[in-house]
Amino acid sequence: MTEEILIAGFGGQGVLFLGQIFAHIGMKKGYNVSWLPSYGPEMRGGTANCSVIISNEMIGSPVVFNPDTLFVLNRPSLEKFEPSVKKDGFMLINSSLVDIKAKREDIKTYYIAATEIASKLGSVRVANIVMLGAYLRLKEMFSTSEAKEVLKEFSKTEQIYNLNCRALEEGFECISRRVSMK
Repeated sequence: MTEEILIAGFGGQGVLFLGQIFAHIGMKKGYNVSWLPSYGPEMRGGTANCSVIISNEMIGSPVVFNPDTLFVLNRPSLEKFEPSVKKDGFMLINSSLVDIKAKREDIKTYYIAATEIASKLGSVRVANIVMLGAYLRLKEMFSTSEAKEVLKEFSKTEQIYNLNCRALEEGFECISRRVSMK
C-alpha cells in the first residue's frame, strides 16, 4: 500500500500543516512516511505545496510527481497540478475559492465548499481540516478518531481542538451527504 498525496494552495491556507497531519497519522499507524514542503519566499499569499507519501514499503524519494490524491486549495494549483494526477486518482477541490471546473474526466473529482463551511464554523483557517474530513470519508484510509488524536497533539488550546474536530466532521459529512444521494 502506497498513497502519494500532493496538497497545493497559497501560503496561509494550512497546506503544510495538512501535510504534517497526514504524516503523523501515518506514523502512528506504523507506516513509512515522508513529508516534503515547497513554498515561495512569501509568508502568506505566495504559492505553497507539499508532498506526502504514506507506505508500508520503503520510500525511495519524498517527491510526489503523480499523486494518487491532489488537494486543490486555489485556482492556480488546479491549473498547475491537475495534469499530474494518476489516472483513476482523486482530486479534492476547494470550490469556495476555485471558480473553474476540472478538465480531466479520468479522475474522481470532488468539489468541497471548504472555506464556506469553515467560515460558518467561525474561522476560515480550518478549511484545510474540512478537506481532510472529506478525504477520510472518500478514501477510508484512516479513521476520524485517528485524525482527531493527531489534531489534539497539534492544537494549542482546547478551543482550537474543538474547532478542528467540528471542521473534520463537517468535511466528512459533506461527502457522506453526497454519497447517500447517489
